[in-house]
Amino acid sequence: MSPLLQGCTLSGGFAPSATGFAPLAASLRYQATALGLAPRIIHADPAQQGLGFTLRHPDLQPVQALVHAWPDGRSQAFSEHTLQAACGLMSVHGRASGKAQGLGLDYVANLSASLALQGAFAAALGQLRGGEWREVHSSMAAAGVLGIGQYLAGATAGAEAEHLLPGATCAKNRPPFVSADGLHFELETLDAEPWRRFWSAVGIDGELAGQGWKAFLLRYAKAIAPMPPAFRQALSRLSMARIEALCALSGMAVCPLRSLQQRATDTDLSRQRSQGPWAFSAGLGSDAGWPALAQGGLPLSGLTVIESCRRIQGPLAGHLLAMLGAEVVRIELPGGDPLRSMAPCVDGVSVRFDALNRLKQVRELDIKSAVGREELYERVRNAAVFLHNWAPGKAAELGLDRADLARINPGLVYAYAGGWGHDRPGEPLPGTDFMVQAWSGVGECIGQASATPGGSLFTVLDVLGGVVAAQGVTAALLQRALSGQAVRVDSSLLGAANLLCEPLLQAEPAPDSVLKGLYPTLDGLLAIDCQTPEQLQRLARMLDCDLSAGPPGQDAALRSALASQSAATWQQVLGDADIPTSVVVQDLSQLAEDGRLKTCLSVNSYTSVNAHWSFR
Repeated sequence: MSPLLQGCTLSGGFAPSATGFAPLAASLRYQATALGLAPRIIHADPAQQGLGFTLRHPDLQPVQALVHAWPDGRSQAFSEHTLQAACGLMSVHGRASGKAQGLGLDYVANLSASLALQGAFAAALGQLRGGEWREVHSSMAAAGVLGIGQYLAGATAGAEAEHLLPGATCAKNRPPFVSADGLHFELETLDAEPWRRFWSAVGIDGELAGQGWKAFLLRYAKAIAPMPPAFRQALSRLSMARIEALCALSGMAVCPLRSLQQRATDTDLSRQRSQGPWAFSAGLGSDAGWPALAQGGLPLSGLTVIESCRRIQGPLAGHLLAMLGAEVVRIELPGGDPLRSMAPCVDGVSVRFDALNRLKQVRELDIKSAVGREELYERVRNAAVFLHNWAPGKAAELGLDRADLARINPGLVYAYAGGWGHDRPGEPLPGTDFMVQAWSGVGECIGQASATPGGSLFTVLDVLGGVVAAQGVTAALLQRALSGQAVRVDSSLLGAANLLCEPLLQAEPAPDSVLKGLYPTLDGLLAIDCQTPEQLQRLARMLDCDLSAGPPGQDAALRSALASQSAATWQQVLGDADIPTSVVVQDLSQLAEDGRLKTCLSVNSYTSVNAHWSFR
């Protein structure tokens, strides 16, 4: 179909610039273009604290969105680098990569752009349902904190809290692995038996393989995977061809890390770049309306979302829709989701699970049975959205594909949050975060920035994929309200990876900073990012040191100058001088102590992340 929201327009002050908002502006322009919004750059009000844009349609009052740097609206200088430091992203990534460090990609900017557009779409949808929302506010720092929500929950879970600091495990004895011919690769299986067969064939005994399996399973939850050193040693003696053969025999999946240059040669990429991280397809439509908004509700109040998802990507999408007011009914198998009991727990429930699902209703249902499917059909009959992330082909097998549910509810928004989308690689690789990181080039990009073998054990794509999925659903709901046309929306981890890599694939990528790094102080690490020569000169004057000698000399001079004061002191002093600076948060349990982040966090039995948007 044609771009989804043709007929809507977006205008704002997102011209290319050298400010901290530049990556956000670029992502907004790209995503708006892919959605058919024809973004138009206008001159921003110089007094405006943040990046603003306006969504318009003939049937709507204009919706104004404002993205601040910080949740409290302060104008302190910032950049992607310093936001990753302040929000704990560097800490989580650094658990397995050896030290606190950035991802090397504009991760916070892309999260924030997707969330800001989602908020604007929700406000517009709320207007069409009788609400009066004209403004939506969000912040980049709050987007960064949202990204590490499940890890923050684990780090603050009372007596069971996890104390996992950067460098918590060896950066060598972890996935990805390396072959004798020097190729880095990811392994994947969702079942213990292929794992056992593979390592037995490699020469690892069963007890050691079992230890590795436990660590391998927990990498999604803890962002660490401490493997026995014997794993690395055994694989380093085998060629990639031999490893691939053993994987084929044992039922393991293997994916060598590809470079972004290799990804750029794929024939599917050009079309995927033009459509953005979603694929939309139109249905027949329906004249049926939706329940009216309850007074004092949120934009999606009164709309029902049926969610049948596991792990992170799909549940996060449902969580965001619930934050916008939707009544999300989570379908779980009889006995409940086994991840509910994964430690650490508070009041008998996994805090990681609760961080993604606490706003939902739960219905245990055996959808493989005729009785279970009939109940699901009845629930779908009055729902606005059906969202799932089952394995490819499973929906059709169960009689729950788009065509099946459209017969019951022609106006239903049908959403699939998958791994590869419609354009899967030639090999049937599992559509999981770390496999998609490896295949898409994201893993190599992060590895180059971190000086590690590749990738991050932080669930980079699951989190961004969940945000992108919720954004696609909200856009589809808006289209449904404007046109009466039902929409299917497919999003994927690969689409999220493409979104992250988009700036690097452009003919003229954005210029890098003139100085950027992490530096020790009297107490703690400090992230500094001079994006302009003027900021670098100001920094040199304030520290009374020579920063003209290039990276090696700069590093020594900064270490010497910064040793006299704590990181917190320098954050204040250099921030007041309009130099992007932040303390590097290494212990996530201290995140709520940052006054800049207080409004986006709630401290109860664990520290949870509040709703991302405020509507007016």
